[in-house]
Amino acid sequence: MNELLALAKFIAAFSLDKCPPEVVSAAKDCVLDTVGISIGAVTQTMQRNIRQIYLKYDNYNPIKEQNDALLATVWGSHEKVNLRTAVFFNAMQGHTLEMDDVHTRSKTHIGTVVIPAAWGLSEVLSATGKDFLEAVICGYETMSRIGMGFGVSSHRNKGWHVTSTAGTFGAAAACAKLLHFAPEQIMGAFGMAGTQSCGTWAFLADGATNKVLHPARAAVSGLEACLLVQGGMKGSSYILDAKDGGIFPMMSDEYDYSLVSQNLGKIFELLQVDKKPYPCCRSTHCAIDAALFLKENEKIDIQNIRKVTVKTYLVGLKQCGLSETSKIPELPTQAKFSTPYVVACALTDGKVALQHFDQAEIQRKDLQNLLRKISVVEDPAFTAQYPNHWGCKMEIELQDGTCYTKTIPDASGSVKSPLTQAQLQKKLESCCTGFNKSWLEGIRQQILRLDTAELLPLLKYDL
Repeated sequence: MNELLALAKFIAAFSLDKCPPEVVSAAKDCVLDTVGISIGAVTQTMQRNIRQIYLKYDNYNPIKEQNDALLATVWGSHEKVNLRTAVFFNAMQGHTLEMDDVHTRSKTHIGTVVIPAAWGLSEVLSATGKDFLEAVICGYETMSRIGMGFGVSSHRNKGWHVTSTAGTFGAAAACAKLLHFAPEQIMGAFGMAGTQSCGTWAFLADGATNKVLHPARAAVSGLEACLLVQGGMKGSSYILDAKDGGIFPMMSDEYDYSLVSQNLGKIFELLQVDKKPYPCCRSTHCAIDAALFLKENEKIDIQNIRKVTVKTYLVGLKQCGLSETSKIPELPTQAKFSTPYVVACALTDGKVALQHFDQAEIQRKDLQNLLRKISVVEDPAFTAQYPNHWGCKMEIELQDGTCYTKTIPDASGSVKSPLTQAQLQKKLESCCTGFNKSWLEGIRQQILRLDTAELLPLLKYDL
């Protein structure tokens, strides 16, 4: 396939020396954002329990292991484990707080897949910061383009989670770059990455917690695709377009092969990545922004609200306002995908923060009462603009008939409304409460100097 081969050739030839400085700067911001939210999740109960179980059955024994250089760090912990396990844990942690970056035009969470894969392999290879950043940029460019090629709306509406399906390609691209693969080797890795593409939205049906598995599995699958190439295996170069088994026509009715290689090296999709300010599904963020605006500017008393209507794009409705679990959430995983719930938080408390997704907070009577007055509907105008814009219009009607409206074309943290460096630093600190601030600041400074670093900073932390 010519488009996939063009992408492979781009990866093989890519050099930070010829990369626009704004792309390098954006890549470092993405690394900092991903590392911060992953470290912040390391103490979550489910993550701790999973690590205990996995390490119990892992072939690696931390006491007997002699070659420490072949191990990689579980970010924010005291543990060094084998490479694939470290990549798995770090990618899973990066998706746990629901604050990871979003490339809107492909609907992919790239950082939580590409960066753990590239970091883990860089650590084992003792790669330079420059090598690592080259791999990260190649991973972002690959995963975003594969994601766009799938056809965002159709791929999603068939139930596929594109962070997982496109993620295998992004991780493979990053690892292939670090291993200095030639284009034909990269094509083989792409074939094996694509045959492992999986992950669906079924978790929404009952508030299951397996969504965090998707980037973890994608990151490891992409890494393993490259290791298999080193061992002599070859994946199909026709993984996207084979008449029998090509995944684009299998997974979408609106796929576009041309997007896989379009404007490579001219337009960097990494510059089109959103940073999430709120710890919930990105499709709820425009509604949160609208609610916060109206609360602050119209001084709305929630006791006087008769009803709230959020008009948004079809995928936003489908993910965060259509199911019974999104209309009346009971579990943290359901609340993170509930526009009514997060709007109730914003209108009541003037913020949406991590604590709002604790079980006790979700059961608050004031929030439960208000969310029952909030409905989400599709507006074809917003659907037509998606995925280039993830917007909404909020209408609040008071008991006396007074109406207030606010339209948000692009949520805060988007390319059109980016977070400042101060906001990004505050986000890092809010995710990593309980960690030594000077240690975090040291990590931040080292990440901002990655392009000149001989080695990656040490993210091991004695809790």
